[in-house]
Amino acid sequence: MTNAQPLRFKTISEFHKFRGQPAPENPLISVIDMSNMTYLPANESGIVKDFYAIALKRNFNVKVKYGQQDFDFNEGVMFFMAPGQVLRLEVDVDTEIRQTGWMLLVHPDFLWNTPLAGTIKQYEYFGYSVNEALFVSEKEEATLNGIIQHIRHEYRANMDQFSQELIIAQLELLLKYSERFYHRQFLTRKITNHKMLDRLEEVIRDYFKNKDLMQSGLPTVQYVADSLNITPNYLSSMLKTLTGQTTQQHIHNQLIERAKERLSVTSLSVSEIAYELGFEHPQSFSKLFKTKTNFSPLEFRASFN
Repeated sequence: MTNAQPLRFKTISEFHKFRGQPAPENPLISVIDMSNMTYLPANESGIVKDFYAIALKRNFNVKVKYGQQDFDFNEGVMFFMAPGQVLRLEVDVDTEIRQTGWMLLVHPDFLWNTPLAGTIKQYEYFGYSVNEALFVSEKEEATLNGIIQHIRHEYRANMDQFSQELIIAQLELLLKYSERFYHRQFLTRKITNHKMLDRLEEVIRDYFKNKDLMQSGLPTVQYVADSLNITPNYLSSMLKTLTGQTTQQHIHNQLIERAKERLSVTSLSVSEIAYELGFEHPQSFSKLFKTKTNFSPLEFRASFN
């Protein structure tokens, strides 16, 4: 792997040319057959696209690196990349690529002046890492393939006043099915995910136990996600599916338990406890405590006397 700057592609046409593909039939949206992409140049430093990329790959014999995480595509999996994200491919010299599947490329300009231009940013899986990819069943893959066929057929036909609207509708359907399948994945991987929940609680407890909160402040969502070796978006989606709570709410739950302990076994003032727990303003601590317990800190302390 070189330390050179990643290759940046501003247009879908540039990416097609780089991959040895024919020019796209539509410069703003394209579906690439992955089986036709059989070669990558040696020592590729990485790729940045200024457009969305959604890929479903199977039997990909190249190690993919996103951030610090590696992933091998040995099964049918999907991953999603937003404009500006870096994807690195670890390739031996003159490697011949073996893969099947497809890659959908959508330039943000294609979404301009449509509701999807804004709502696409709400799909958190565009912020997942490659090692948090979506594993799809054969039935799910068939559903997604059918949508891709509709998109390809529509932009290959003679474009008319309905073409963009119909393609946008199919793209929204693809994104919504992907969200459903991720939800299914969180639920069907309960053992793994519940282990992650146990580890989450442990990370937060250890932070409150070992950190000087007056100096370091409350643990951030980024800190917790980094400690679990997953992205904040993936952690958030998993928690909302399994517990109905956000990462921040889990942090606050542990904080309140710590506060209850300090209120019940020490004579520290509410302000002293607030500062000890990393709050700059005691009023913020009291408000959070009241929200979580329905008692003010002093009312909670009085219940022990």
